[in-house]
Amino acid sequence: MKTYHDARRYHTLPRGSVLYGVPTLIKDNDNVKGHPTQHGTGAFKSKTAKNHSPFVRQFLSTGVNSLGKSTMPEFGLLCSTENERWGITRNPWNTAYTTGGSSSGSAAMVACGAVPIATADDGAGSIRIPAAVCGLVGLKPSRGRLVAMEGTHLMPINIVHQGVLTRSVRDTAAFYAAAEAFWRNPRLPEMGYVRHSSKERLRIAVFENQPPGRPGHIDDDTYRVQMETARLLESLGHRVACIRVPLDVEELTAHFLNYYGMLAYFASHWGEWIHGAKVDKEQLERFTMGLALRFRRNVLEMPQSLRVLLKAAAEIERLFEGRYDLLMSPVGARKTPQIGFFSPDLEYDEICQRASDYAPYTGLQNVTGSPSISLPLGADSDGMPIGVQFTAKMGEDRRLLELAYELEAAKPWRMIHQR
Repeated sequence: MKTYHDARRYHTLPRGSVLYGVPTLIKDNDNVKGHPTQHGTGAFKSKTAKNHSPFVRQFLSTGVNSLGKSTMPEFGLLCSTENERWGITRNPWNTAYTTGGSSSGSAAMVACGAVPIATADDGAGSIRIPAAVCGLVGLKPSRGRLVAMEGTHLMPINIVHQGVLTRSVRDTAAFYAAAEAFWRNPRLPEMGYVRHSSKERLRIAVFENQPPGRPGHIDDDTYRVQMETARLLESLGHRVACIRVPLDVEELTAHFLNYYGMLAYFASHWGEWIHGAKVDKEQLERFTMGLALRFRRNVLEMPQSLRVLLKAAAEIERLFEGRYDLLMSPVGARKTPQIGFFSPDLEYDEICQRASDYAPYTGLQNVTGSPSISLPLGADSDGMPIGVQFTAKMGEDRRLLELAYELEAAKPWRMIHQR
């Protein structure tokens, strides 16, 4: 595997930076100079990238040294990588289980200890879901906190947020401090180098066993970890209130899928403009084509879908207006699925239903742009990690890391060697 050393060219921190020379991997939907970008699909042949993408330049500026690209599902659309051409990316905690997605390869390599940090991006949970099922820290930052993925500024709502996966709060905080030294968004509060928890006691709303009208939607293990975490927060002096999701989750999911289908359509039908190569539609997976077809069938509903998504985002944001400091929810509604549960060989409708049932809690934060973090605060009856999600008001990424430090100290999470 080719190793490249461009990090030194963009290095902006002292040579003694904690990330200087640290090995890493870059998810295969960002351009790395001298390497192809396949977006997890074999439906086209990528040309060699002539330059690093803007985010890769920021990432390498922290001093990390990339060893290559990490795997992902086709165009990052599924929450598991079980690709016929590239193989199955398995969970190092138990190889019968998925690593989640779409930042699958990054999660697997960080969880197994091969590298301490790797890039990830999140359009509907693709940082937080792999973090939850692989026992990692996964912060989806505020929209605009990091340099954006190329082309996302053209989206009606930019739901794709860049980030990283690590095994500790310390490593995540170190990355964001170093990245901010390269570039900081003046429209967001400065994050700085978060080194410890805060003494501030928070008002935290916990989403109960949801969505409404669907009893038992969260499985027993996931619900148990949620309630254990709520009690832990109360023992630390935080004020916890259990509330119901103030949204029609079924309606919201349908409109989110319309929007998600637009991304699938552009990726699969505008290949020469987006990827610089023609996409062979005969080689695309059923889920990709199903989503693209959904967009074509519902294209006239797109204005309504945008209105519903933005209205839901505003409703969630109102919860922060003098009522709560943070929201807490599951990452996945069910414990870690086994390989095959999200197989691309399944029919589109079946995969779509499974994905919607599994991850109803992660897409909304991509619409709001609010920061959201997954912390590995429990395990299921099979010994697989379970993540708990915390969401803060737009720009308050620092508050999430401060709470994460406190929870990490109060309930240290297992590492894979401690099984």
